[in-house]
Amino acid sequence: MNTSDLAWFKSSYSGSQGDSCVEVAQGTEAIHVRDSKDTRSPELALSPAAWNAFLSYAARD
Repeated sequence: MNTSDLAWFKSSYSGSQGDSCVEVAQGTEAIHVRDSKDTRSPELALSPAAWNAFLSYAARD
């Protein structure tokens, strides 16, 4: 899959310069995560179940 065709977005908590966050895009079979400072670097591709587990973990107190 060519991930450059995906709609990438950053968290609303990203810095005002937009250079201190990760970007996320939803593909047809995976959630893709990349470094916003270097969009050509390798990306993570997570299953929807793994992404949901990560979000649940990150949202804990």
